[in-house]
Amino acid sequence: MLKRQHAVVIVLAAGLAACGESSTLNVADGTGPSPKLPAPNKTLIPTVNIAPAVGWAEGATPVAAQGLQVQAFAEGLDHPRWLYVLPNGDVLVAESNAPAKPEGSQGIREWIAGKVMGRAGAGVPSANRITLLRDADHDGKAETRTVFLENLNSPFGMTLVGNDLYVADADKLLRFPYQTGDQSISAQPTKIIDLPSGLNHHWTKNVIASPDGKKLYVSVGSNSNVGENGLDKEEGRAAIWEVDPATGSHRIFASGLRNPNGMDWEPKTGKLWTAVNERDEIGSDLVPDYITSVQDGGFYGWPYSYYGQHIDARVNPQNPELVAKAIAPDYAVGPHTASLGLSFAQNSKLPNFTEGVFIGQHGSWNRKPHSGYKVVFVPFADGKPHGMPIDVLTGFLSPDEKAMGRPVGVVIDKQGDLLVADDVGNKVWRVSGK
Repeated sequence: MLKRQHAVVIVLAAGLAACGESSTLNVADGTGPSPKLPAPNKTLIPTVNIAPAVGWAEGATPVAAQGLQVQAFAEGLDHPRWLYVLPNGDVLVAESNAPAKPEGSQGIREWIAGKVMGRAGAGVPSANRITLLRDADHDGKAETRTVFLENLNSPFGMTLVGNDLYVADADKLLRFPYQTGDQSISAQPTKIIDLPSGLNHHWTKNVIASPDGKKLYVSVGSNSNVGENGLDKEEGRAAIWEVDPATGSHRIFASGLRNPNGMDWEPKTGKLWTAVNERDEIGSDLVPDYITSVQDGGFYGWPYSYYGQHIDARVNPQNPELVAKAIAPDYAVGPHTASLGLSFAQNSKLPNFTEGVFIGQHGSWNRKPHSGYKVVFVPFADGKPHGMPIDVLTGFLSPDEKAMGRPVGVVIDKQGDLLVADDVGNKVWRVSGK
């Protein structure tokens, strides 16, 4: 009987959303340094507009921008989410998905969310491994594939400092010994620190190293949309941590970031930038996801406010003193685009894409019509965004709005080409100049 009730609820939710709220603005209106922010439009049933995951037909590819071409660098992967290029050119890909939730933590809301995400292609079990891809002959395709690390717990971020490889699991930061050319690691890891886990509304943990390698920066998403699970469940979350890998000591570097994922250092200023997924369920036009430079000690609003000091009335009690300190992000990248991957174009050899940042947009579920489902490039000048985003890789949605793929991690490889992890298509795409 309970299963039937669940089914009725999700069908009803999808049906009401389909004939209810939709966008009144274009994605471009919610993009740039000063996005339009209409009044919140909170409906009884949230907008649920899923692009069902179907994968790529044989021989089909995304569409590259003019002057570029795209081909599969690797195929037949298991939900590839994140990428890291080792100094010798080998490519690491985290094949990963959400960990199992704690027993007893799944209410009706979480059950519905799980069904929604499953339809969008995010419901498969996690492979819990990192695979190494090697293109020794530089023909644009990886001819060697080996299991590099296995038996992990929803791995995501990876970074190398000297001979130490750091991996961010869903619940801890690990260190492994690495030697140039290694195709697998069998050594047991050293745990650096535990990371917040539990409900894991946002489970992905990214990690990058400071330019001198002395500090690590770890992104930790929130445990809810806007604190509805209780703010006690948000301890240490919605934040970027600064970690000393030598001692394990750590602190909150910046907070109020609902779900930071991609992180990279802007080449001219040396500032840390991140891509952040903003909140849902107040309309198709709110709230724009964003990229921003990250200030040490900065607070960016979540959950109390968005895009600076715009109050979210759903959060009770409020915190006016903290909201007064909220920093507005540098640049919006469209509402509900699920912008995850972020990689600056330093060393890029793609024509006309050499100064700026690549963004992997995983795609919306809470917007009608859809947004995201592509890779874009935000031009920079003097260390700041300069102009509107340019489409780099599109065509992930079919004409009938099914998801053939969903881009996630993006990175520049040793040849100066762009690699894109596609977790629905189970491929890594390589974008190069013609």
